[in-house]
Parts: sequence; structure tokens; C-alpha cells
Amino acid sequence: MNRLQAELRRLYLLGHPTDDGSDAEEVGLVSPEGGVRAMVLELARPADWNALSTVWRGVQADLELPAPAIAISGSDGYQLWFSLLEPVPAVDARRFLESLRLRYLGHIAPGRIGILPAADAAALGHIRQARVVPGLMDETGRWSAYVAPDLAAVFSDEPWLDICPSPDAQADVLSRLVSIKAADFQMRLAQLDSAAKTATSHMTSATIDGGERRGEQGATAAAPSGDSPDPKRFLLDVMGDTRVELQLRIQAAQALLPYFEIRPPSGT
Repeated sequence: MNRLQAELRRLYLLGHPTDDGSDAEEVGLVSPEGGVRAMVLELARPADWNALSTVWRGVQADLELPAPAIAISGSDGYQLWFSLLEPVPAVDARRFLESLRLRYLGHIAPGRIGILPAADAAALGHIRQARVVPGLMDETGRWSAYVAPDLAAVFSDEPWLDICPSPDAQADVLSRLVSIKAADFQMRLAQLDSAAKTATSHMTSATIDGGERRGEQGATAAAPSGDSPDPKRFLLDVMGDTRVELQLRIQAAQALLPYFEIRPPSGT
């Protein structure tokens, strides 16, 4: 096992070294139980380090968490790789990243932002994770790589390498990083959830007030169905109502995340 493999295991991978020379991909980023240590937030189409750097700085300054690794995707984006000291359920990892997206990237079109882990649409119950970095992208013939913070902006026009990065240089970049402790992750997740609920409360009030101003017909169309209010139903209605401001619909989706679980593969 070389230095790069050791750093990847220390920060992101699950399992333990084996005697058969297993590489990073074989060890894996998702446990059989559906736990993850790597959380990846990507901004692409186009790559925009100026925008994504607000997240990189914010988690350190506002949340007092360790800096995530910065990676170029090998195609058209930047990635932030967050490391967890202990595995967490994939649904909690997504809640954390969704909250960061809303807090720091709410002005960015959701289609430009990637969040992993995610449910695998092609295999019910399975979890899709990011590709291990560094790696060769088959679709572009270029390489993804970790980059130092002071060099990140250099890759805005070309977020890739044309040749395989040096394993020792990649290990040097990762060696400066530390993982988020379990207690710190849970504390910050609760903090972000609380902020999201407050924002959702404001969103609900604004939506209701806006409906009253539009008149009885508009208010009736936006109201949840049934004789008694159902908060979950209401948020689902807001999320699917194209008349509601996009940012408010995104906040409704974030508030609904705890109701939807990503289940581990059957038979585990």
C-alpha cells in the first residue's frame, strides 16, 4: 500500500487493508450497512471555484469544522470532499450537504450541483457514491485530482489534468486534512437542521401571506388537501407548486429529507 492509498483509507474509505493488494476502489466508499465516511459536494457546468469556495471557507469559519479536500473532477467541475472519522447513514450525509447547499449556494441552479452519496436510480436500495479521486475519466480521457487551496482557482477553465497526477503529490495534499469527529458532525447537523426549520417556517408564513394577497382562489389552490393541516403534505405541495418561488421550493425539499431514508442493499 502506497502513501496515497494510506491517506485515502485514513480519510474516506471503509474496511481494512487486505493481504491481496486491494486498491482504493475495492475497499469502497459505502459500507454493506449503507454507511459512508466521504461526503462530496460538486459544482459544475461550468466549474466555479469562486462560488464553491464560499462553502470551503464557510464550514471552517461558520461551523468550525475541518477543511474538506478540494478536487477537480476531470470533466467540468470542482468538488469538496468531506471526511468523517466514523461512518454515518447516507441519508444523514445528504442532509448535511443539502443544508450546506441551501446555506451557501442557494443562488446557484440546483442542476449544476451534485451531492453524493445518493440513491441509485438504476438499482433500488443501493447507494451511489462519487468516483474515487484521483482517477481517469473514461468519457474525457482526463484525470481528476486533489488540489491545494492556493492552486484551486488556476483550474477554473480546465478542471482536469491531462496526465496522471503524482501519487506522492496527491498524498501530500491529503496529509494536511483531518476528519470530522462524530460528535461535531451530529452537533452541526442538528444546527443546520434547526436553521432549515426556521427558514421553512418563514417560508410557510410568506407563502400563506402571499396566497392571501393573491385572493381566496390562490390561497385555496396552495392549501394542503384534507380537513386538518398536515405539515408533510403541505411541504410536498409547496415543493411541487411551480407558482412558488424556486428557492422556497428548494427549502421545502430540504425540510422533507428526514422523512425519506436511503435503505442499504437487501441481504446485508
